[in-house]
Order: sequence, then C-alpha cells, then structure tokens
Amino acid sequence: MKQANTAIDLAIKFGFLALMAGLIVFFSITAEGFLTPFSAVFILQSVAITGILALGVTSTLVVGGFDLSIGAVATSALMLSSYVMVVWEMNAFWAVTFSLMMGAFVGFLNGVLIVKMRVPDLLATLGMMFLLIGAQRIPTEGRSISTGMALPDGTIADGTFSQAFLMLGRHRIGDLVPLSVVFLIVIAILVWVFLELTRHGRLMYAIGSNAQAASLAGTNVNRYKIIAYMISGTLASVGGVLLAARLGRGDVASGNNLLLDSVAAALIGFAVLGASKPNAFGTAIGALFVGILLQGLTMLNAPYYTQDFIKGAVLVVALMFTFALSGRSGRGRI
Repeated sequence: MKQANTAIDLAIKFGFLALMAGLIVFFSITAEGFLTPFSAVFILQSVAITGILALGVTSTLVVGGFDLSIGAVATSALMLSSYVMVVWEMNAFWAVTFSLMMGAFVGFLNGVLIVKMRVPDLLATLGMMFLLIGAQRIPTEGRSISTGMALPDGTIADGTFSQAFLMLGRHRIGDLVPLSVVFLIVIAILVWVFLELTRHGRLMYAIGSNAQAASLAGTNVNRYKIIAYMISGTLASVGGVLLAARLGRGDVASGNNLLLDSVAAALIGFAVLGASKPNAFGTAIGALFVGILLQGLTMLNAPYYTQDFIKGAVLVVALMFTFALSGRSGRGRI
C-alpha cells in the first residue's frame, strides 16, 4: 500500500513533465528538424505572448476568478498602439503607455463589476470581451491599421511604426533569442515571486481557497480581487503590444486564438509538479507545452483543423489525470 501511494505521489508530481519529455522525444524522431536551435527559438517566440497572457489569467484564478476578456484586451492593445503611432503620429512611448493604461483600466472595470456589482466573473468578463471586440473595430470601420491606410473620414494615415517599437517584437539578443522571450521570462519570475514569496500573494491564495475566511481574518478581499483583474488586463495589453511590434501593423484578426491558448496554458499549469492549483511556474511550463505540441503537429503537416482537437484532448487528459490522482491521495485542492 505504501509503495502504491509513493508511485501515485511520483505520478502526480512528475507525470506531466514526463509527458512533455515524451512528446519532445516523439517529435524529435518523427518530425525532421524539430530538435534544432531554430525550431526551439521558434517555439519560444510563439509561446511568449501566450505565456504572458496566461500569467494574467493565473492571477485571476488564484483569487477564485476567471478572465475571459484577455484575448480582446490584447487585440485592443494591438489596435490602440497601432492607432496611436499611425493615425495620431505619436511615438512608441505613448503607444505603449496608452495601451498599458487601457489594459489596467479594463481590468479595474472587470474587478468592479465582479466585486461591487456582484456580476459573476464569467459573465462580466464575457460581456467585456464582446464590448472590446466591437470597440476596437469602430475607429477604422473594421479595417486593419497600417501606414497609408484610408481613414473613415477620407484622410490618409501618414504615421509609421517607430523602430524602437518594432524592436520590442523583432529584436533578437545575440541574433538568436527574441526579446519577447526575455519579457516572458522576466514577467514569469516577477509573478512567481509575487504570488509565492510575498504576503500579498499568500493572501490572494487564501482568498481563492476561502474568501469568507480570508475576509474574517481581516483581508480586504474586494481590493485584492480588483488588483488581480488589473494584473490580468495589464499583462494582456503587454502581449498585445508585443504582437503589434512583431507584426508591424494593427491586424484586427491576429488575436483570435490568444484566449484559448492562454487559458489552456494556465489550466495545464495545474498539472505541473502536482500543484493542483494555479501557479506561475506551471503556467509558463504549460505555455511551453502548448508551443511544443503545435510546433510538432505543424512539422508533421497535421491539418490545422485537428490541432485544437488534439490540444483540447491533451488538456483534458492532463487535468483528469492530475485531479483524479490528487483526489485518491487526499491532496487535491484548487
């Protein structure tokens, strides 16, 4: 019995990492060129933005919430930063500043709707998602933003994307590591330190476990929930800015998959090292896992319409495996 429990504990803690290692070995054997520096850099670049958004989702999961508006916030930041430079002809500083302020403000509104107006988090952030999807298209009548585009009033937009702005999404350190990957690593470390090593992070976990008990202990539950959604909105806007800098245009359709991939990464994080709870390290690993899976499937020429199915199947199996075993060992918690 003791040996069985030990085996279960090992499976809970290292099962997902073993699955990811097995996936790397499988793709290395079946997909030519998968295990190369170029492929590794491409995977890291592809998951950088998804990972940053997923860390924002993690902050809301920690307090027992959920943010469905992150994809729309990211796309809004992409469109806003592009509009500021191309139409208003302002520099990169203002483009980034306005975008971050917008993300934080949307997060604040989400938090107020949830804690003050008592709107369920899924409904509040879903409504905000649709509001932003509509709002980001109105200034250009649904068209993408680029230099020389015709505006609705008939004028021509003469502004350009500054090199300083484009560097955020295109610059490579040592001609290899994209700057966006550095942003992901730094943000992941900061979020991990905040959640795991500070008093505020521990209080946020306490709120997610039992908000009523945390309130009776003197914690300002509403304030921390609003802060969590502001973190989520701000990180989503960071992802949107990096995406705009990579594309060099305000592509209104470029953020379509950000929500699903980010949520998948955040939820997969529950399975990493048997955490069974939202955590920054697991989320970063989850984003990497999604990137490895999609890169491998692409190199195997898997039809694009099967990728979401496979990704969903892996997510379901990973979470079922983790929580089923955690429940058997008496350690399961969210």
